[in-house]
Amino acid sequence: MKKLLSLSLLLALSVPLQAQETAHIADDVYVFTHGGPGNQYRINGRVNSGEPVTVLSRQNQYIQIRTESGRTSWVPAEFVATGESKLSQLPELEEALESSQTRIASQDQEIARLNDQLAAVSGNNAEYIDQVEGLQQQIRQLESEIANMDQSNLIRWLTHGGLVALGGVLLGLLVPYMPKRRKRRDDWF
Repeated sequence: MKKLLSLSLLLALSVPLQAQETAHIADDVYVFTHGGPGNQYRINGRVNSGEPVTVLSRQNQYIQIRTESGRTSWVPAEFVATGESKLSQLPELEEALESSQTRIASQDQEIARLNDQLAAVSGNNAEYIDQVEGLQQQIRQLESEIANMDQSNLIRWLTHGGLVALGGVLLGLLVPYMPKRRKRRDDWF
């Protein structure tokens, strides 16, 4: 008997604890409250949308609620939503929005700074590309001049060598025809 009594006491205490849950009146309605679980009961007040309530019990399509002011009444179940209302979340959401907008503004400034750097680097890159093309053109020109100088040096050396050879041939041909000098005779002995 003692066990049965303690079990029923435990069960009786656990039911109200389980039945009470935090909820709120749906964010898009204005609800009249009734004295009992149905429309046939007298309207005894109203609850504004988003107002937090505590769910006490459920019967048919109605939920018994307790408002923050402590008044207990019944409302249609379709107008009660669980969790926090959007209205109570609004300050937190506004703060998050402001934080996000500040972060976005900061990121916009960072993007603008990075775009400026990119434009400067792109401008420098274009200048460097022009310089590289100019230097490559100078290298081709100098290589061409070197090739021409090598040819002109070769032609000059061949010309000098040919002139030296021609001079040697002419000298070799003319030397035998040159008058010889007579040797002096000293006959004194």
